[in-house]
Amino acid sequence: MYEQVSHSLLNHILDNLKTEISKQDLRHFYTRLGANFYAIHSLFERLYGDRDDFEAQALRLVETMARQYINRPDPLQQLDIEREKDYNWFLNQKWVGMALYSNGFAGNLEGVRQRLGYFQELGVNIAHIMPIMHCPEGHSDGGYAVSNFREVDPRIGTMGDLSQLAHDMRQRDILLVLDVVVNHTSNEHEWASRARAGDTVYQDYYYTFESRNVPDMFEQSMPEIFPETSPGNFTWDEEMGRWVMTVFNSYQWDLNYSNPAVFIEMLDIILYWANQGADILRLDAVAFLWKKIGSTCQNEREAHLILQLLKDCCQVTSPGVLFIAEAIVAPVEVIKYFGEDAVIAKECEIAYNATFMALLWDAMATKNAKLLNQGIRSLPVKLERATWLNYVRCHDDIGLGFDNSDIQLAGYEPYKHRQFLIDYYTGDFTESHARGLPFGQNDKNGDARISGSLASLVGLQYALEESDPGLIEDAVKNILLLHSMILSFGGIPLLYYGDELGELNDFSFQDDPHKAGDSRWIHRPTIDWVKAENRNVTGTVEFKIFSALKRMIAVRKEIGVFADFNNRELINVENPHLFVFGRYSLNKQSARVLVVANFDGKPQPLNLHDVDGWDGNQYGQMIDLYSGQSPDIFNDTVVVPGFSFYWLCEMV
Repeated sequence: MYEQVSHSLLNHILDNLKTEISKQDLRHFYTRLGANFYAIHSLFERLYGDRDDFEAQALRLVETMARQYINRPDPLQQLDIEREKDYNWFLNQKWVGMALYSNGFAGNLEGVRQRLGYFQELGVNIAHIMPIMHCPEGHSDGGYAVSNFREVDPRIGTMGDLSQLAHDMRQRDILLVLDVVVNHTSNEHEWASRARAGDTVYQDYYYTFESRNVPDMFEQSMPEIFPETSPGNFTWDEEMGRWVMTVFNSYQWDLNYSNPAVFIEMLDIILYWANQGADILRLDAVAFLWKKIGSTCQNEREAHLILQLLKDCCQVTSPGVLFIAEAIVAPVEVIKYFGEDAVIAKECEIAYNATFMALLWDAMATKNAKLLNQGIRSLPVKLERATWLNYVRCHDDIGLGFDNSDIQLAGYEPYKHRQFLIDYYTGDFTESHARGLPFGQNDKNGDARISGSLASLVGLQYALEESDPGLIEDAVKNILLLHSMILSFGGIPLLYYGDELGELNDFSFQDDPHKAGDSRWIHRPTIDWVKAENRNVTGTVEFKIFSALKRMIAVRKEIGVFADFNNRELINVENPHLFVFGRYSLNKQSARVLVVANFDGKPQPLNLHDVDGWDGNQYGQMIDLYSGQSPDIFNDTVVVPGFSFYWLCEMV
């Protein structure tokens, strides 16, 4: 395709824009559209160019962007301009996030607004408020089965509440993260209702089939996401008289992105929420956006083209908004969701580092860092202008999707090692104090994932039940050790609400028939704010965890090498219990920090001769940034206490 073809089409589109659009002040819009239209046209043509209505759909696409640009509030347009100038703003070490359910955290959106001071007290300045869109009373998948993409669920508030919350967060320099579920809708969505009523236009919004012939072809290569609760990938809808693709749950209908009308609808929704004040949009289940017979229907090339097109269109209308790719896939695949470019994130600026999370949990169970070291060595290097979202826990389960070759190189047999981890975290291993539950068990292959709160998985629940001070201390140390990793590794650390207070498993979900079959609800707490006051009471578990995290976050924000510019170096050491890496300034000549983590309960030695540049000449000249103390050193060997970490730097 020649570039003048796209220019010709753009001129045609601009000539045919509706009068109410063309009369608006679209100066920045036209500038950005001109800069991005060649890429937009190329991607749109590659996805939909064989359709007779291609030009009409392209016109509708541009009109959609123009309308949302016109609707974008002035303060947000000013933010766009500022962030275009400071395009690396999100790589700064000052950003620390927290993910939360608004109803569990503070009852509703208004409750969250009233608790904004709590974020500032801890040092959090990114708040990911998990699904707020209207969803059914019963089958909602924790809010990820959306029945109306343009309304706040009345159980947690109104659009007015969200507007006030977004305004107040901007005043406090706290970023707002919202979810857009791009892969599917609830079966109670208006589009699904129209499809069910026989409207062929909306049946084409989904994958629907009269017989099992095509679904059976898909099933030959598609894995089951929830084999225990939702086996298979298709559901028969009696009223519609058709099979519909439902990869996640029978009540979540997969959207058909081979239809450009679906793409434009979802782009409009994304831009709509950007205009409600979201600084970052988390795009849910992006790995599943394109379906192809004979494949797993995950990580298809077209899914990446869709994300590139969404990003290019968003750059025209709201360039200050970032995308998070929710793609919990293998490292070699997840890295692609940044976009395949040498520097710039062409798809999503942020992606979940699920591999690092899972490897940390392996180190917790094994009390060594063998697989952690091996797995991080296999983690591809990200783009320069993209970043990881590093987390210990989230609303979802803990998957054990390590690469088999990494497990073998660490000295384990893959199947047996995964079974050990399942047994360990569900408390079936003799020496384990973990109190987790299995999730998504697959009787065909023995696979399972893990549910449970951070505190219960590291043994705090058991320790409190036993009233054992030593075990309580160890559990608190492990909570801090894990957080020290996500705060120093490189990327945006994302805390999960309740972890900063040591929240334990919540078994009340078992009394709700709509939740009882989903063990993930055990780690979706409701914060008791009276009990949370213990964070200010010296000696309590809440105080020990909260105050330590507060200090850790404050230290991180002051240390420039914790910014994320691919300035991390993994360091191989002989001691298998230690995980060691260096953070350094880009010129490697000035500030540097040596991060050391001991995953064993006993003190472990780190021979400084194993660490390039940290030899005997540094004796007595190192300080731990977190504690402000010098580590114990004997004969060029640093002694790292059990379940502890150091952020070491040279004293100036």
